[in-house]
Amino acid sequence: MSIKQVLEFEKPLYKAREELDELRKKNTAKPSEKLTTQIAELEKKLATMQGDTYANLSPWQRVQIARHTSRPYMLDYAKLAFDEFVEIHGDRHIGDDNAMPGGFATINGVKVVLIGHQKGRDTKENLLRNFGSAHPEGYRKALRLMRMAEKFSLPVVSLIDTPGAFPGIGAEERNIAEAIAFNLREMMMIRTPMVAVVIGEGGSGGALGIGVTDRVLMMENAYYSVISPEGCAAILWKHREHAPEAASALKLSAQDLKELGIIDGIISEPVGGAHYDHRATAAALKTSVCDAIAELTKLSADQLLSQRYEKFRAFGQFTEVA
Repeated sequence: MSIKQVLEFEKPLYKAREELDELRKKNTAKPSEKLTTQIAELEKKLATMQGDTYANLSPWQRVQIARHTSRPYMLDYAKLAFDEFVEIHGDRHIGDDNAMPGGFATINGVKVVLIGHQKGRDTKENLLRNFGSAHPEGYRKALRLMRMAEKFSLPVVSLIDTPGAFPGIGAEERNIAEAIAFNLREMMMIRTPMVAVVIGEGGSGGALGIGVTDRVLMMENAYYSVISPEGCAAILWKHREHAPEAASALKLSAQDLKELGIIDGIISEPVGGAHYDHRATAAALKTSVCDAIAELTKLSADQLLSQRYEKFRAFGQFTEVA
């Protein structure tokens, strides 16, 4: 996939790549020892720049990568990491929600139920997918699929990628808060293995509405937070320009959340981010999800519920003051 969106902190890298491409063209048209030496030096310099840039990403830079429009989305993973994905529509109450596709699939020969948030890459697709922000129908459809998975003893795989649940008037009228809260309670009691992967943005209750699972994994450059950095900055500093500071304070990166025990594992991405190589990223996700499912299927339903409860019950720290 061609990368159309250049992030601010990546501009020096893109400039160096353009210079390198230009030198290679000149050397192809009219080879010379001087150009060959310059190309070798620039390749070495570029490799060092890439290593320094991507090895020391700030939380805000990871947020930017998580939002990159060329990253693989839920339906991309359905094609690349899963097989035979058959989408199921409707919540049996109001209607369907294109922001939350879901259905039956297989992964490495194992039958699963796959659900997740789906964004769009252009205006038309974003309007169809509501920018990845699900309505109440999406969460009710997701729960319907989870209960079907429970009925047929199939593992559930959730791919999380949303800035948050849709806060519009229609969603409020159809009780978006109740739909998410109901999912939180019911997911605690689904008697089948459940795995969630934050593949991009993991925003607030919109993410948690399909994220109460036995294993919660994150892509290396995804983020998972109770509020967006811009929202936090608007509340604390009254201006979104402080979003980078908010991103650091929120501890929203996979690395911080793994250290805090909020997530169970980090899935590596290609250098520069998942958008540079969809197939390699999907292969890494497939391996991690299959490993988690294999581990969880060894447990009885009672063991799953007990461990799931203990997992989420242990979140948070407090200090008693006399």
